[in-house]
Amino acid sequence: MADTTQRPIILAAGGTGGHFFPAEALARELLARGEAVALVTDKRGQAFGDSLPEVTVHRIRSAAPGGNLLAKMNAAWQMGLGLLGANALMRHLKPAAVVGFGGYPSVPTVYAAAQGRVPVMLHEQNAVLGRANRMLAAAARRIAVAFPEVASVKEEHRPRLVRTGNPVRPAVAAQRDAAYAVPAPGGPVRILVMGGSQGARVFSEVIPEALGRLPADLRARIHLAQQCRPEDLEAARAAYAGMGLGGLELESFFRDVPDRLVACHLAITRAGASTIAELTCIGRPAILVPYPHAMDDHQTANARQLAAAGTAWVMPQPDFTADALAARLTALLESPDALTAAAQAAHGWGMADAARRLADAVLDMIANPNHARTKEAAE
Repeated sequence: MADTTQRPIILAAGGTGGHFFPAEALARELLARGEAVALVTDKRGQAFGDSLPEVTVHRIRSAAPGGNLLAKMNAAWQMGLGLLGANALMRHLKPAAVVGFGGYPSVPTVYAAAQGRVPVMLHEQNAVLGRANRMLAAAARRIAVAFPEVASVKEEHRPRLVRTGNPVRPAVAAQRDAAYAVPAPGGPVRILVMGGSQGARVFSEVIPEALGRLPADLRARIHLAQQCRPEDLEAARAAYAGMGLGGLELESFFRDVPDRLVACHLAITRAGASTIAELTCIGRPAILVPYPHAMDDHQTANARQLAAAGTAWVMPQPDFTADALAARLTALLESPDALTAAAQAAHGWGMADAARRLADAVLDMIANPNHARTKEAAE
């Protein structure tokens, strides 16, 4: 075991939940092993300490370098202030290692760690190395990845890759062994629709029309649970009214996603990293509709790897029409063997123990700083 006595492991994460979920899962795993953990984040990560009071939270400045010239100048200024703050933190905390989870809020902390010769690991959740992680890759001794293949990684950095998977929330990991209930012939089929943190309007527009084109006997079998934008709820209820579905739940937010994933026979979702990690941890088949405006089109890259592994079907948003979805659903409902095979493939692809693998990789890096482990973290 690495000797990190009195020296915390710093997690640098900010921005969206996609960066925070794996950071929180790693923090829990490291704390369970008796390690000290600190989080460096921006203002959006301040609430992190509410769920993990054992983690000390430090806030530094940062900004994404986009927009007009004035915005770029402000971002550079904020990054400079962030780097000063991060350097002060390095001197004060003397960390054993820094783990960056992508997003521009991680940049000052990782740079400061590299300048201070602190071991750095990056974690990439998507199938395309993110822009912040591309900036920081040269500073990292290891780069932990969730996908078997990751684009935009320079050849000289590839020997540092180690596949750990993407850690999921404890409530999801606890369901890793929940068996897939094969739809019975003529029996109910539970479909779960999620479109990210606030739903996806295209789902509320296309799915009702698609279900309306199914034969009445198929519609009667469908029990639909759909996450909608709050402003779309009433329109969605009206669209489904009188359709003769076996069951219907429309909500702006699901607080019991792990239980709903376990219960569903098929999910229709975006292809964000956290969604994919949860689907494959529990092992559920999905129709993936990548968000077309994601940075570097990483959701399409994510979805294609799942489809290649036989776990999901990809429908690019321009092709996500009522006719196309109705045809896909009809084929799947009439051939449940395809759903069962995809569920098995998803469970085999997922890495439910990603938090353990990532913690192992971090501690191994600390104990063996010059030893680059490749491929997958030790089982």
